[in-house]
Amino acid sequence: MRFDILTIFPEFFGALPNQGIVGHGVVSRALRSGLASVQIHDLRNFTHDRHRSVDDRPFGGGEGMVLKPQPIYEALNSLHLLPRPQRPGAGETVILLSAQGKRFNQSTARRLATLHRAVFLCGRYEGVDERVAELLCDEELSIGDYVLSGGELAAAVLLDATVRLLPGALGHADSSRYESFGEGETTSSETPPAAPVDAVASPADDAAGREADPEPRPAVPRSTHASSGILDYPHYTRPAKFLGLTVPEVLSSGDHLAIRRWRRQAALAKTLANRPDLLQTAELSDDDRKYLAGLGYTPPA
Repeated sequence: MRFDILTIFPEFFGALPNQGIVGHGVVSRALRSGLASVQIHDLRNFTHDRHRSVDDRPFGGGEGMVLKPQPIYEALNSLHLLPRPQRPGAGETVILLSAQGKRFNQSTARRLATLHRAVFLCGRYEGVDERVAELLCDEELSIGDYVLSGGELAAAVLLDATVRLLPGALGHADSSRYESFGEGETTSSETPPAAPVDAVASPADDAAGREADPEPRPAVPRSTHASSGILDYPHYTRPAKFLGLTVPEVLSSGDHLAIRRWRRQAALAKTLANRPDLLQTAELSDDDRKYLAGLGYTPPA
């Protein structure tokens, strides 16, 4: 998949190896393996005055400056992207990052990961000439209800969220399915499916807090924590006891059904504590609703 990023601060993304978001983590590995490519384009290269001006005062007055449409048009034209009415659009999209955009979420990232090309236009100053959104961009996205100094951070978020969903980008094919906002497989908190499987922790550490000798670990069906749009369940690893807190006993019990039930309920409790708004649209079973009611949750009328 190809990504093109239009910005007035190309250095933000790292001009040299091992710099910026393109030089680290999943994005870097995807670039090295050929799963994705990222091209950074300086909007100032598409200006024609000696000051390389990309902004101007807004019509009607007001504070701040506005990004001009001409450099953006020429930058997109250099990438062989026509204005939207003339653009075929199959398999590619041009996205304006701005505080006025629709909220970016995991389903949007999954949609972008099916394309062969995404172009991110980083807004700056008081905004971008509205004709850019109307004529040159396919969609306008925001990463949250707050205002940033520019769209570079937002573009980095979209890049990372999309790249990690590309087939082969993560170490395990199911890593992006079984997580907060992942696709999962079922919403039931009871009967587990036969596959896929995960591994549970081996027996608890000894009384001195040292690691037990590695043992073959039983395969446990994955939890259903992410399939209905709620948050991930809490995760634990060794040592079994840390600063006085002990890993929940059920996770070392070997009871696969009990582990699934605990994970589902822990995910519901975490969602209620941190993102109760998600429960309004989540796919909840009768058991889920009963458990949440026990925690004091009352669905909005």
